[in-house]
Amino acid sequence: METATLPVQEKIPAVSVFGVRVHAVSMDEAVRYILRFVQEGAPRQVVTADSSMVMMAQSDEHLREIINRADLVTPDSIGILWACRRHGIAMPERVSGVDIVSRLVQVSAQTGLRLYFLGAQPGVAEQAVKRLQAIYPGVQIVGCHHGYFPPEAEAGIVQQIREARPDVLCVALGIPKQEKWIDRYRHVLGVPVSIGVGGTFDVLSGRVRRAPLWMQRMGIEWLWRVTHNPRKISKVMLLPRFAWKVLTNHHAVEVVRDE
Repeated sequence: METATLPVQEKIPAVSVFGVRVHAVSMDEAVRYILRFVQEGAPRQVVTADSSMVMMAQSDEHLREIINRADLVTPDSIGILWACRRHGIAMPERVSGVDIVSRLVQVSAQTGLRLYFLGAQPGVAEQAVKRLQAIYPGVQIVGCHHGYFPPEAEAGIVQQIREARPDVLCVALGIPKQEKWIDRYRHVLGVPVSIGVGGTFDVLSGRVRRAPLWMQRMGIEWLWRVTHNPRKISKVMLLPRFAWKVLTNHHAVEVVRDE
């Protein structure tokens, strides 16, 4: 497997959005950091933070603590980018969970990077794997398991992941369950990188279509999602609160000087 090509640096540039740290990285940089983490081998947590997660973290101290000690937190929404621009801070681009996994799948087909999919409804991860294997021959997805398991099954799932020896564990249990699950088990999984990826497997399996590119660029992908899945309305309802806090708080977004 290829090594990361980023220059050596101890700190990743970051901003604080209402006290939630988000790293100022591009997609290419995020993928390189992840590959570096794989090479280093220590258990790392990657969070893909959107506006709704930032709002959840305002009332969920445990979630906020997990995000703020994660090794990489990517800006996974146009709302985060907009908030930064409103406060005169440049954020390179949106770095979403589905796009990170798509890039890692391509790297896997080229280099043998080992991936494991955990989450989504029964059958969805398996369908995503089959579809990706057809598109990217040679991709190394070394295991998968659905996300509808009781607490007493977790020890067995952890053991399955340990035996599969993935380089990257992609966890699609929804916010904040996936972040808390990774935080609880990452030191016993034996996996270099664990990432919370939300609804990624639904998209990669072909069961859910992403919004058209023009909607993504306009920042209204949320409208597409709630139209196709009304159950997401509670998450979408956090967005007006986020926008109001950005507009009315002069210190909503600040550069993190020292980590």
